[in-house]
Amino acid sequence: MLDPITEQNRRSWNAVVPVHSSHRADEATFLRNGGSTLFPEEVALLGDVRGCRLLHLLCNTGADSLSLAAQGAIVTGVDLSDAAITHARTLSAASGIPATFVQADVYEYLANATAANLQFERIYAGYGVICWLRDLAAFANGVAALLTPGGRFVLMEFHPVSNMFTTDWQLAYDYPQYGQALTLPGVGDYVGAAEGGLSPSGFVPGMSDFVNPEPCILYRWGVGEVVTAFAQAGLRLRALHEYCYVNGERPFTRMVAQAGRRMFPPADIPNIPLMYGLAVEKDTTYA
Repeated sequence: MLDPITEQNRRSWNAVVPVHSSHRADEATFLRNGGSTLFPEEVALLGDVRGCRLLHLLCNTGADSLSLAAQGAIVTGVDLSDAAITHARTLSAASGIPATFVQADVYEYLANATAANLQFERIYAGYGVICWLRDLAAFANGVAALLTPGGRFVLMEFHPVSNMFTTDWQLAYDYPQYGQALTLPGVGDYVGAAEGGLSPSGFVPGMSDFVNPEPCILYRWGVGEVVTAFAQAGLRLRALHEYCYVNGERPFTRMVAQAGRRMFPPADIPNIPLMYGLAVEKDTTYA
């Protein structure tokens, strides 16, 4: 049974899944014809995934998971939202790209997979993941337990510095730290707000003026806390990159769209890190 906060978050995601999907044109045909929803940054950090058992945590509706499977990975996607997993399974069948999708709380999945002695050469999580983790240490230790020796975990994430600003670029909030809980009205329609940045298959106006009836609870963590959690889990840092642009989303006003669905600050705003990428590996001598 889910704890009350996790259950509330599941309901918030279930409410928004059909709204997000309404903005994406025929994803199945897009993927079947060789399209990919991935960005170059996570592809580079993951490296060659052909033949790798790859676990995609907090996989949402599955398009990124299937894009990785199309590269030759043997993919398992896990998400809390049953609506998201139902969509992912339907998308897999319709696109003809095989993957396994599991509906579960991420901590429950990590514990059960460890007990079952499952192992993965790659584990990936990306774009709006860390804020849903109530316990960074438990997450990092769970990831470490499932990696094969030499295996790699990759995280692509929105930079917490960006959470210090209002949508019109005014510095207004403390730097996120300590896993402080933050209650929001609900998961919003960021896919619609991105106006195609998160719809590489084609943007459809879809559902408009969505107000999520289910609030959600997020957790605020700094970059140092994230890196430390994986270091303390025994994983070796391979790369930590910061990017002064954001992929796909438009979290601020007046963002400038450039090639590859990258969104930059306007010319009158100094560069600040809006995204970061982390890659850590399990030592090959691990026993």
